[in-house]
Amino acid sequence: MEVQQFYYDNKIVKKFLYATMLWGIVGFLVGLILAFMFLFPNLTDGISWLSFGRLRPLHTNAVIFAFVGNAIFAGVYYSTQRLLKARMFNDFLSNFNFWGWQLIIVAAAITLPLGYTTSKEYAELEWPIDIAIALVWVAFGVNLIGTMIKRRQRHLYVAIWFYVATFVTVAVLHIFNSLELPVSALKSYSVYAGVQDALVQWWYGHNAVAFFLTTPFLGLMYYFVPKAANRPIYSYRLSIVHFWSLIFIYIWAGPHHLLYSALPDWAQNLGVAFSVMLIAPSWGGMINGLLTLRGAWDKVRTDPTLKFMVVAITGYGMATFEGPMLSLKNVNAIAHFSDWIIAHVHVGALAWNGFLTFGMIYWLVPKMFKTRLHSTPLANFHFWIGTLGIILYALPMYVAGFTQALMWKDFNPDGTLVYGNFLETVNEIIPMYWMRAIGGSLYLVGALVMVYNVVVTIRSGSKVEDELAEAAALTRVSKRRTAGETFHTWLERKPIQLTILATVAILIGGIIQIVPTILVKSNIPTITSVKPYTPLELEGRDLYIREGCVGCHSQMVRPFRSEVERYGEYAKAGEFVYDHPFLWGSKRTGPDLLRVGGKYSDNWHFNHMYDPQTTSSGSIMPAYQWLINNEHDRSSVQDKMEAMVSLGVPYTEEDIANAVQAMDEQASQIEKNLYSDPDFVASYEASKKRAQENGQEFVEMKDREIVAMIAYLQRLGTDIKVKETDELLSENK
Repeated sequence: MEVQQFYYDNKIVKKFLYATMLWGIVGFLVGLILAFMFLFPNLTDGISWLSFGRLRPLHTNAVIFAFVGNAIFAGVYYSTQRLLKARMFNDFLSNFNFWGWQLIIVAAAITLPLGYTTSKEYAELEWPIDIAIALVWVAFGVNLIGTMIKRRQRHLYVAIWFYVATFVTVAVLHIFNSLELPVSALKSYSVYAGVQDALVQWWYGHNAVAFFLTTPFLGLMYYFVPKAANRPIYSYRLSIVHFWSLIFIYIWAGPHHLLYSALPDWAQNLGVAFSVMLIAPSWGGMINGLLTLRGAWDKVRTDPTLKFMVVAITGYGMATFEGPMLSLKNVNAIAHFSDWIIAHVHVGALAWNGFLTFGMIYWLVPKMFKTRLHSTPLANFHFWIGTLGIILYALPMYVAGFTQALMWKDFNPDGTLVYGNFLETVNEIIPMYWMRAIGGSLYLVGALVMVYNVVVTIRSGSKVEDELAEAAALTRVSKRRTAGETFHTWLERKPIQLTILATVAILIGGIIQIVPTILVKSNIPTITSVKPYTPLELEGRDLYIREGCVGCHSQMVRPFRSEVERYGEYAKAGEFVYDHPFLWGSKRTGPDLLRVGGKYSDNWHFNHMYDPQTTSSGSIMPAYQWLINNEHDRSSVQDKMEAMVSLGVPYTEEDIANAVQAMDEQASQIEKNLYSDPDFVASYEASKKRAQENGQEFVEMKDREIVAMIAYLQRLGTDIKVKETDELLSENK
């Protein structure tokens, strides 16, 4: 038998490990800044690119795609080479994967604070960056599958299955959710509208959690936990059931993010059913991971690497129990839009993803640099302060969520809301926000301790070189099943067939849910009184998206007595047919805005944006004074309207030709309305006089961004009249 010598590529693993630690600190730090913004809303006053709405997507993208993404690549590139007994397929592709991914992260770090965003959760990046993501991800997949084909190991270990499913599914999800029509270099509109956009987004959004934050980490668990414990995986059969049932069921679960929304009931119910089923394969994986440590508990008590991994797997089990529970309609009715969801998400992110990454780093670095960890006590300190940080983060958010849900739904005996003012619920949970900030601070301190420990360890080790290895060449693999060989054993030595079957498994659920919603028009009943946005309202909507308002405000009144009483008539699917993208939101830090149109005067909105605390005492909303000072660039409005026409919005040629005039007329009326406030008049005239005295160009109020924002807010929810709702619904024929 021929034995071949070759070199493992450790340099690419090293690069991804360094990037993991760097972006982890950045992501945690931005998250901590956001946590303090709940306590000090004017922390970054006057700095548009440091506002909460713009930093929030930066935090989520940094943690998910920069920190977790680089950790995935580090773990996959290390374990794949050892499991397949082969160097990665192509060094150029490995480096293209690394540098391309870092450039994407930098592009996100620049564009998101500048307000270039699609507003779609975990998919905020604009179309050129989306294309770059697809190219880099395909390069990663080609490298992975190419390595599988040239392997020296006959069978593909379970971790490889999870890596393959990750590659295939993330590619499909990203491409279909990112279908958008470009308007300019950094502006686009989703090709889907309203209900359809919401379904596709949460098909992607939930499965970004499933196939980016879960399946690759399960692959890492199946490799690194047995390695760290020096024990075989508990049950190979259980891993087979775990893998196939998980990837098939997970893809159906997205609609549980849209319960009691305008999404058709059949789609909601499918999401609930499959979400509840998810607990079986999820806990199967957790059990497989924890039982692998049977007989190694003495080592767990002394080895910080295993401590991190045990808490990570436990966090995975907690999050995957809670997820199906939150998918039940009666539980979702309480939890959705509240801080309960924030707690749920961070148990998964901080414990499962964060701690498994930390454990992997503590195990990998000494191995790769051929040395001992600099300080085990420091690693233990990191473990305990990180664990305390998670507890102090999550528990207060659960309390905050329960408090919000109870207060939002509380009625007086006479049928009125006990807490009619939304701010009463906000002020009640401020102490919980303090505790969250403290917990997040502890978690960040732990991560900084790890970076110090790892840097000193690396300095004490030897230079990272390509690692010499040897293995027998793989003889020709029979295409047919041999006598006594099970189907799955045969499949484990057929990488192409495995990839194809995994693709089929994940496509079934997506096709059954999404295709009928897009193609069957009766799923989205139209409302005859719903018209496209005026040019100024369309521009105002883009400003709303730019500022990240959807991160704190929903636009989805659910059919509950408490919500109808508080906000107005519940949402109808036909109201959103011209919304590219949809803006239903996921969190209510502030009240729902679907019916805010006409509820307040133009002056109220003006003052609210200038200084929210003057109109809403106790508000934790930051000021958006740049909207009042900035001249509004409306030069691309006709291009935007033409793009909307391509997407099915019924603007006429006359509408487009007269767009500038229509905007000017509507803006002039809003400016006229603002003059009803004496304080506005005095301030406005004074600023006009100062500009003239200083020889500066003065921008009329009607030409400023705030006017477009007011136009959009005043339009929201005004297309339907409650008494006429039943008459307005009609089948689209």
